[in-house]
Amino acid sequence: MKKTKFLSLLTLPLLVGGLSSCGPNAKYKVGVCQLVQHAALDAATNGFKDTLEAEFGSDVYVDVQNAAGDSATCTTIANNFVSRNYSLIMANATPALQAVSNATNNIPVLGTSVTDYGSALGIPDFSGTTGFNVSGTSDLVAIDEQVSLFKTVFPSADKVGLLYCSGEANSVYQIQEAERLFAASSITTVRYSFTDSNDIASVVDRGVASDIDAFYIPTDNVAANNAQIIDSKCRTGTRKVPVFAAEEGLCSVCGAFTLAIDYYRLGQKTGQMAIEILKNGADIKTMPVVHFASEDYSRKYNETICNDLGLNVPEGFTKI
Repeated sequence: MKKTKFLSLLTLPLLVGGLSSCGPNAKYKVGVCQLVQHAALDAATNGFKDTLEAEFGSDVYVDVQNAAGDSATCTTIANNFVSRNYSLIMANATPALQAVSNATNNIPVLGTSVTDYGSALGIPDFSGTTGFNVSGTSDLVAIDEQVSLFKTVFPSADKVGLLYCSGEANSVYQIQEAERLFAASSITTVRYSFTDSNDIASVVDRGVASDIDAFYIPTDNVAANNAQIIDSKCRTGTRKVPVFAAEEGLCSVCGAFTLAIDYYRLGQKTGQMAIEILKNGADIKTMPVVHFASEDYSRKYNETICNDLGLNVPEGFTKI
């Protein structure tokens, strides 16, 4: 399948601290472009890095760079990795994957914390294998299982606010699926989308002031990076609105319940793919994207928020 190219983003001065000139004299030099710092992405990067270092020791140099939430900085980081001819690049989150994929046709690129590779890479009818130099791991938790669990924890809810960043392709994909599945369960949905962190407070305020029974938030990087704002609006305002979060780190700050995966293990799975490529010569063009199995999902709850909102916790949930 032909690789879809993305429009080049405006190259900005590097905002995350200078990249090292070439790194130590390691056999493998691996770059990590992480979109932003928050618990889930940090855990995935750590799992990836730890796995490579456990396998290769001093033979691997892992250069972790954080773009501070800026897509243009992802492009700057990616181009620097390519100019240094790194052995492999790991892209943590969808905008990072898009930037790195656009920067090279030759260096193997592994994504992680990416929900849907078809949407991220512009591949219609994606079958699981790109056919070019990109593969990786998906953090998608089956949305039908999330909607089913939502109905379990909020049995009387009939109107749900879908809170997400409209600029994140992964979030848009999840919201479209959730919208369809909630409708199939005769639950009304209302979209509350924000473009960036500047308008998230006002968007949450609109939802809280409406007649929704709860918010559903997908795996969304901007939401995760602004979880304290969401919590302050939903839990301590004049009207308290519970949140079902699709990711544990987000739930630990502003959510009541989640059906989630372990992002450290996600990073480990990505690291294992990197080992197959670097050590065993696996062809990334034929490597399918890796998903978690449903038996690896975790049902968790935020004890403080559930207590504050007077929510009952069904059996089978673990406290965060």
